[in-house]
Amino acid sequence: MEADAEREFAEYFRARRDAVRRTAVLLCGDWHRADDHAQSAFVALHRNWRKIRDRDALDAWVRRTLVRAVVDESRRPWRRERATEAVAEAGAPDASDRVATRQALVGALRTVPARQRAVLVLRFLEGLDVAGTATALGCSEGTVKSQTSHGLAALRAVLGDALDDLRPAG
Repeated sequence: MEADAEREFAEYFRARRDAVRRTAVLLCGDWHRADDHAQSAFVALHRNWRKIRDRDALDAWVRRTLVRAVVDESRRPWRRERATEAVAEAGAPDASDRVATRQALVGALRTVPARQRAVLVLRFLEGLDVAGTATALGCSEGTVKSQTSHGLAALRAVLGDALDDLRPAG
């Protein structure tokens, strides 16, 4: 790769790596796997850097690559998630409500199927609209709407009464 292109890629990587990692952890629920997925997305971006002409679409390109990697991994038989009972951590009864809310949400997201989880993360945590989510996932807007509906229903089933605690006050 030429020096200018390498410098552009390095600047993009430094600017976006933390956001990509956060998205990855919300998609897969594990920091270690999220690091692997984020790294894979950036390696793929680096390989295709000269082929991508629209530099304004880099975030969408990386997001789509990341979502595909997480969904593909969840379909592999040795990587299927198994629900276990959460073990309470000792010694932190004064943890903030924000941390508890985040843990409850991330824990509930882990129970939602991968495709629905991807739609929920992209729509509500990444702030994409229906069209942007459809583009990122390579599906129709109708699919995004139905996956959103099913994903929210699954979250409601898991969170139950705790859903009211997750809503902002006011």
